[in-house]
Amino acid sequence: MIAETALQEDVDVVGLSILSGAHNVLVPQIIEKLKQNGQEEVLVFVGGIIPKKDIPDLLHAGVTAVYGPGTNTHQISEDIIKATQRPPK
Repeated sequence: MIAETALQEDVDVVGLSILSGAHNVLVPQIIEKLKQNGQEEVLVFVGGIIPKKDIPDLLHAGVTAVYGPGTNTHQISEDIIKATQRPPK
């Protein structure tokens, strides 16, 4: 549903907050569905309770950035702005 909504709303960024511990399953599935929808350019940011050991796999799967508890929302906003202002590929 997340990828379908992102397609319908023509978004540039998807932000996911995952507290369930299912990030290693859910995030790659969402990224794959975005790709299937032709949304390879949609950036995915993830926050939540994510062990440091899982971050490299999430980045390898296509996540733009991962944020843990207590991350300053100003920093997240700045990161999103910077990422969306990059030159086209």
